[in-house]
Amino acid sequence: MTRRRHPRGEIEDALKYAEQEGWDVIPTASGHRWGVMRCTERSRQGCQISIWSTPRNTGNHAAALRRAVMRCPHEEESNA
Repeated sequence: MTRRRHPRGEIEDALKYAEQEGWDVIPTASGHRWGVMRCTERSRQGCQISIWSTPRNTGNHAAALRRAVMRCPHEEESNA
């Protein structure tokens, strides 16, 4: 099953990067939050970040999403 695309191209690219790294991208049904990204750690200690539908600065939000993926401490544990 494929997820729906994010309307902003830069953010969609960041979401594809997160999915390639094993993160789950889960669209939500309502509100200003377009969805949520969750890392591979399935416990409460896992990383989670909100994806906004219309952020104030698209480039900064896309960079923050990529940064969250790169800085995730659980990726090192699962690769070890």
